[in-house]
Parts: sequence; C-alpha cells; structure tokens
Amino acid sequence: MGFPVIEDEPALDLDVLAELLRADGVYVTGELSANRVGRGQSNLTYAINDAAGRRWIARRPPRGNVLESAHDVQREFGILSALQATDIPIPTVLGEYVDERLAESPVVVMEYIDGLVVDRPETAEDLSHDLRGALGPALATTLASIHKVDLISVGLDGLSSHTPYAARQIKRWARQWSESRTRELPALDEMTSLLRHRMPKQRQLSLVHGDFHIQNVIADPQTGNVRAVLDWELSTLGDPLADVGSLLAYWPEASDEPTALFAASTLPGFASRADLTDAYMKASGRDITDLPYWHVLGLWKIAIIAEGVLRRALEDPRNAADGGPPQANLADQLIDRAWRTAVDAGLD
Repeated sequence: MGFPVIEDEPALDLDVLAELLRADGVYVTGELSANRVGRGQSNLTYAINDAAGRRWIARRPPRGNVLESAHDVQREFGILSALQATDIPIPTVLGEYVDERLAESPVVVMEYIDGLVVDRPETAEDLSHDLRGALGPALATTLASIHKVDLISVGLDGLSSHTPYAARQIKRWARQWSESRTRELPALDEMTSLLRHRMPKQRQLSLVHGDFHIQNVIADPQTGNVRAVLDWELSTLGDPLADVGSLLAYWPEASDEPTALFAASTLPGFASRADLTDAYMKASGRDITDLPYWHVLGLWKIAIIAEGVLRRALEDPRNAADGGPPQANLADQLIDRAWRTAVDAGLD
C-alpha cells in the first residue's frame, strides 16, 4: 500500500534536510534517502526515509519557472497547520523550510500516512467491488466535512477574499490559460465566455480544497474511508459546490466519451456521479441547484491545469510524474466534455 515510487534524482539536499529536521526536534537516524512518489503532476513529492525506517513526505514546487500563485507549498503548510486540531483527515505537518542550501524553493515536510492510493488503473482493478463502491461516497462525505470547518475558530477566515468565487476562479484560470497554453483552443475560449455569462449568485462561503479527487486522498484499504486528504495548495474560501463540481469532473463514468483523464471510476462497482452527489447532499444538507455550473467549470479548470502540466514537462521533462505528462489532446477532450455537460444542463 502507500505511494507508488518514481525513480528520480531528488530536487533537495538530503543532508541539509536531516540537519533542519533534527534542529526542529525530529528524530533522524543516519543518512536520509528519498524517492519521488505519487502520480501528481504539480508539486514534486518525495518519500523520505532514515536508517531506522522512519518515513516522512517532503513537497516542493516543480523545477524551473512556475506561474504566479501556483504550486504554493507554503500556503499548503499554513492551511494544514490551521486544520491540525479539526477532525479533517490530514497529515501532521512537521516543518516549513526556506533554505537555499536545501533547495532553490520552499520545502514542506509532513508525516507519511500509509494506506490505499488509487492513482493507477491496476490499483483500481485489484479492488473488490465492495471497496470500489465505498470509495466514492467516502470522498463525498469527507468533502462535506471540509466544508463544515468553522473558518473563524481555525483562523482561516482571512485566507482569501470573500467576494464571489466564480468570478475569482474565472479570472485566475483564464490568466493561467493565457500564460501556460501551448497552442490556440477556441472552444476553451468560448467556454470561458459562457462561464462568465452564466455565473450563479454566491449563496454560501466555506473552506474549499480546490483540487479534491480520488488521486489526492489516502484511503483505508479495508473500508474505503479517507485517512488523509492531500494537496491543499489550491485551497481558498469560496462556494463549496465548486469542490463538488470538480469531484464530478474528475469522476468519469463508463457511458462517457473516453478521454485521457484517469478513469478508475468507470470500472464496475464504482459509484456514479449521482451517487456522489446524493452522499454529499446527505452529509451536508446543501442546496445543489447550481451544481451543473460548477461541474462544467471543473472540467474547464482541469483542462487548463492539464495544459500547464504539459507545458512544464516540455520545459523540463524531470517535472513529469510517473507515466509521463498528460496527452497533448487532453485539454481538447475535457473541453468537449464540458460543452456536452453544459448543453445537457441547459447552460448553453
């Protein structure tokens, strides 16, 4: 169980990391070793091991130039620190280090949590039908618990603007598209215009994870319950339905037109998007009238993220995760799906 390993020369100095951890009171025996783990295409994630078998996770931004506001591991550290006393399943954070001897970028260290990480087709194929069926509703229930966090009590009320989230998301990701695209994609530009035109009125404000999907959680291999939610660098304050829409966007069904998006959820036994929506409604009690809009926006956003990942891999192939960067046509496929979803929901 746990994270799959990727062979890669670590982009941090392990001797310096051992020194910094010891200075913070962390027991470190002997020399450290590191392996790139996970299939995430954003921040570089390493499993760190000492001579006594202790394990930690270290995260840092990708190599080379990164877009402004992207890959912010220091923001992630602050959010995880604020949530330590809540019942949200997250890793314990150990340190945040800005030291040129360690790396040219900030590095965050947290505990290693063992468990089931469904980020490969073969992992999903090996699961029982019962476990497959449990994973989706467990994700939806965990997402509802994130949205119940009392922002004032945990000190996150000032994390970001309280202005309408849809407008902020469109502004941010449209800018990311203009800075990261590798070619023209008129259908995406037209989708941006549609999303601006159909923005719903914001009715709720909560902590929003920003990138919540099956590959960003560690689950119990027996029950499917979520042991840890990972990758918080995109977290902000906004409409909680945005997270649900993204979860649906990352959850293809067998009847969907195939794309290069990770498709574990198309296997028999996995919950449907309707099942996820029902589980979230049951756990949260929220009105989901505007959910189709956020589903479409989620697909649009993932298309832009995929293009950014592709650009970073083209600039420096070492940034690509195990399995390589996204296919060049993934953004096109996702925008096609976004348009079909919008038409089905009457948003066009």
